[in-house]
Amino acid sequence: MKQTPVYYLSHGGGPWPYMPEAREKYAILTKALQDIPQQLERKPDAIVMVSAHWEGDNTFLVMGNPHPPMYYDYYNFPEHTYHVQYPAPGSPSLARELAQLIGDAGLPVAIDNQRGFDHGAFVPLHVMYPEADIPVVQLSIETHFDPELHLALGRALAPLREKNILILGSGLSYHNLREIRTIGAEPSAQFDAWLQEVLVNGPVAERAYKLKQWETAPAARRAHPREDHLLPLMVAVGAAENETGTCVHHEVTAFANITASSFRFG
Repeated sequence: MKQTPVYYLSHGGGPWPYMPEAREKYAILTKALQDIPQQLERKPDAIVMVSAHWEGDNTFLVMGNPHPPMYYDYYNFPEHTYHVQYPAPGSPSLARELAQLIGDAGLPVAIDNQRGFDHGAFVPLHVMYPEADIPVVQLSIETHFDPELHLALGRALAPLREKNILILGSGLSYHNLREIRTIGAEPSAQFDAWLQEVLVNGPVAERAYKLKQWETAPAARRAHPREDHLLPLMVAVGAAENETGTCVHHEVTAFANITASSFRFG
């Protein structure tokens, strides 16, 4: 079987797909997310979602709940957005397989049987697969934010691609909430240009090394004062380390004036 591509998604802000007033603003991202299922040879048997909104303390956490609840990790949004549901099933068997792969790679891992879907997971999935009929196992990032550790996590997950399992890293290519609606246009464009060069235009053999040095990129810490939304990219790259990258979503008017992108590997 051909290996399933891996994606890094810029997932937008809050519960936007559930807000009619936001649909026009998110038209570009909506189209890009809806197109991803069309890029696959067949419907995935399961999805592994690495969300920027879940951090494991000194370990990678794997969602083990067979019926994941909802985790509304956003603030000051309309009341109805705190009642939306994305009723995709979990997969305890896949969770155990993930834990085995991660542990065998020498990485810290634990299964969490309580955690529910956060908006880094259910927001893009609602747009991509609104039927919510594909089993989803969510996976955390790790609190030390070490790029190499997250590249290694991606390498550990890579065998899943041969089993028709879709690996998604969900974050945002620019994530500075203090500047996002004011003076973020220039730093977001500068950092995005670096991402395009490293992930799409540059040599694949140098990609992981350059990502480990991401703080030296133009406007790096302006784009990511805290790199939680960048680390799912490291996992995606690790899972398709030797394969070419493609930009599958790019806009310069996200949040009014921000440059944001999403990428496919493989």
